[in-house]
Amino acid sequence: MNRRLFLTTTAFGLPILSSAPLFAQDPMKPAKPAQLQPELVREFVRVGHNNLPEVQRMLKEQPGLLNASWDVGNGDFETALEGAGHVGDHEIAEYLIGQGARANIFVLTMLGHTAIVKGLLVRYPELLRSKGPHGLTLLHHAIRGGEPARELLDHIQGLGLTETKFPMP
Repeated sequence: MNRRLFLTTTAFGLPILSSAPLFAQDPMKPAKPAQLQPELVREFVRVGHNNLPEVQRMLKEQPGLLNASWDVGNGDFETALEGAGHVGDHEIAEYLIGQGARANIFVLTMLGHTAIVKGLLVRYPELLRSKGPHGLTLLHHAIRGGEPARELLDHIQGLGLTETKFPMP
């Protein structure tokens, strides 16, 4: 008889009947946190588009919102940072990144981080045609970035990307 069989049977050779799992979760491993309420995530992403005081308040109350993404539908996900990115809200984007939010090429384009974005496009040229939340392009984000993203706007257009999903101001 091996050790496992011995430990899982009674003195009479019958299995021990127990509701406990045979192999319990490692007590040194922390329990998985509860999921955030979808309505809360949706509201955080919504205010991430244009309401810094509310972003700050909500993040203080629920730090787990920082990288939470809302399922807009059909495989389209968006974070508060990405919302700030596609509307061109530099202040919210910088605040969220300063709190540790995960930036992506779209937000970095809007913020005008030219060296980083150009480096990514050299290494991964297919990113030029990738789509961010709502199908918005790098060109859209460069336009929304205003003057800080001017060099990237020229660079992206020079690489041949000239269409945006929505008309820009």
